[in-house]
Amino acid sequence: MLTDADVERWLREDVGHHDVTNHVPGDTGGRLVAKESGVVAGLAAATAVFDYLDVGVETPVESGDRIDPGDVVLRTDGPARETLRGERVAVNLAGHASGVATKTRAAVDAARTVEDDVRVACTRKTTPGLRGIEKRAVAAAGGDTHRLDLSHTVMVKDNHVAEMGLESAVAHFRERASFTTKIEVEVETPERAPEAAAAGADIVLLDNMSPDETARAVDLVDGAALTEASGGLTVADVPDYAATGVDVLSMGSLTHSAPTLDLSFRTG
Repeated sequence: MLTDADVERWLREDVGHHDVTNHVPGDTGGRLVAKESGVVAGLAAATAVFDYLDVGVETPVESGDRIDPGDVVLRTDGPARETLRGERVAVNLAGHASGVATKTRAAVDAARTVEDDVRVACTRKTTPGLRGIEKRAVAAAGGDTHRLDLSHTVMVKDNHVAEMGLESAVAHFRERASFTTKIEVEVETPERAPEAAAAGADIVLLDNMSPDETARAVDLVDGAALTEASGGLTVADVPDYAATGVDVLSMGSLTHSAPTLDLSFRTG
């Protein structure tokens, strides 16, 4: 959830301690305009910036909407000084989030050409301080947020298995987790996938497997647990992995490699 402290931090970073540039008298109207096609997101964050500065704001579109060059995604009305103080932060937030949403929608659309039910999810590879904004952008574009933090799901990784053994590791964490918490086990070969399911994994993470290996792992698990493919997946890879029958495609690139969508703030 966005707080005033978040907005204060963003503004303090951008405005500094002796802002002369934005000492402009009077009131002005402003509009945030798309300069390229994409999927808009981050409007709640951009709106929060202007709300904090007591600048009136309205959004003629909603997060998740497709936009084209020239479309207005946000309008403001209020003191010129406060409008100009907030515009760069608002543009940066909305542009970044819209870039994440645009890339997510491309991945979801690519998956839907092959399979209607497979989920496209992001990961915890997010920008520190902006995870909530990036995860909301993924959701707005039709993606899945995956776990929001370490407490949401227990991830049994290869180092846990090496230290304790697969069955013992799953049992160890099952004893310590809430009954509502799912346990996911990472495996690196198709043959280990059914072993993880048999040990009690709710989700089996198929790490860095080829599409053929992923398909074999899914067949071996045979519905005993959810299956998730992960490890350097790109939008171009999505159709091949979606065709394997896996339940989830998780992609760190949705957040860590999404280019900013080009937006421009104009006054007057």
